[in-house]
Amino acid sequence: MLASGSLAACGQYQTSPNKQQTENMEYEVKKTDAQWKQSLTLKQYSVLREKATERPYTGIYDKFNEVGTYYCAACGAELFESGTKFDAGCGWPSFYDPSKPHNVKEIPDKSLGMTRMEVVCSKCGGHLGHVFDDGPEPTGKRYCINSASLVFKKK
Repeated sequence: MLASGSLAACGQYQTSPNKQQTENMEYEVKKTDAQWKQSLTLKQYSVLREKATERPYTGIYDKFNEVGTYYCAACGAELFESGTKFDAGCGWPSFYDPSKPHNVKEIPDKSLGMTRMEVVCSKCGGHLGHVFDDGPEPTGKRYCINSASLVFKKK
C-alpha cells in the first residue's frame, strides 16, 4: 500500500520545526501553554502542541478496528470515521478521508530536508500527523495520524 520511501517519510520521532508556523495561525479554540499542559497527558501535549511523533506500532489505534468516530484529543473536533481507516503498514493509524474536511487543515512542512503536508486540527491547531498521496481509492490519500492526537468514540 505504501509507495517506496513513504515509511521513512512518516517515521520521524522528534518535534517538528514547523511548530512556529502553526502557532502564528488563528484558531477557534485558544488556550495558554499552561492550560494545554493541564488538559492533556504528557504524550498528547508532546504530539499535539510540540509536534512530536509517536514511535511506529506503539499507538493504541494502529491495529484498532472498532466502528465509530475519531475526534481531536485536544478540542473534540470530529476528524475521521472508522470506515475510512485502513492498514497502511506504516505503524500509525491511517485514513483515506476526513469525516469533516473543514476540521482538518494541511500545512506545508519542510522539516527533515523534505516537503510534506502536515495535518492539523483546524479548530485548535493541534498536530495530528501528515498526509501522503499513496493511499487507496477513492481519494488516493493516506492521512498518517498519531494515536495520541485522537480520541475514539464507539458507534
